[in-house]
Amino acid sequence: MTTLRARLADTSAGPLLAPGVYDAFSALMVERAGFEAAYVSGASLAYTQLGRPDLGLMSAKEIADTVARMAERVSLPLIVDADTGFGNALNVIRTVKTFEAAGAAAIQLEDQSLPKRCGHLSGKALVSREEMTGKVKAAVDARTSEDTLIIARTDAIAVEGFEAAMERAERYLEAGADVLFIEAPQDLDQMSAIANRFKGRVPLLANMVEGGRTPLRTASDLGEAGFQLVITPGAFVRALAFMAEEFLTTLKTDGATANYRNRMLDFGQLNALLGIDEMKADGDRYDAEGKEAAE
Repeated sequence: MTTLRARLADTSAGPLLAPGVYDAFSALMVERAGFEAAYVSGASLAYTQLGRPDLGLMSAKEIADTVARMAERVSLPLIVDADTGFGNALNVIRTVKTFEAAGAAAIQLEDQSLPKRCGHLSGKALVSREEMTGKVKAAVDARTSEDTLIIARTDAIAVEGFEAAMERAERYLEAGADVLFIEAPQDLDQMSAIANRFKGRVPLLANMVEGGRTPLRTASDLGEAGFQLVITPGAFVRALAFMAEEFLTTLKTDGATANYRNRMLDFGQLNALLGIDEMKADGDRYDAEGKEAAE
């Protein structure tokens, strides 16, 4: 299987689009839909597991446990949002080792200070450029496989300005980052400037957030502009939330699911999607082998 590093280096394959996921079921759906990678979104984890906004509330263990369950179920490369690394460089070392062992193919670190918040919210604060550079170096040194990518994200556009964000990105690249993620460019000119400065030197990540600060573009357009990796971190949850409100309104009004049946899987269809036939076949085979061995 092609590694994530090799896939991002293959410019002829076009940009890699990674939908945001938050549990094994969502990762399975993304894999079945034919995507080549999934983005384990800290925001989507907070939305679905805590019922809270993206304000840095998820713990490293909660995320690692979720990644491990996904990696057990799907073969997709998992790009994991590790927020700030959950502390200083020493915490980053432990986070990288833990996430990599859980099944992460790429680990994303950002230069916000605690408490962090969604990159498209106001009121962010940053650690120093020097501290983040040290954390990137620690992450690179901590990984056990060169195939595990370290993604360095800077949130400096909203805090220190565009040029400062570009300079931070340069330092993170020098520190060994495999992918650069310059968060929340505010217009197409800024997106073009990012691509013009870094394309050909390092893969670039573009973050598409509905209602966020960055203009929404197609993966194809972003690929032509010079971005190799495109993520849609919270889109899956936002779509599901919209559908859930519709479904629950119908159920409360009607007192039954009949009027929603053409927009949902039935019991058998869901179990088929989850692989019940394959699991039952495995169970039957091992039961038969056990009985033969006992005889």
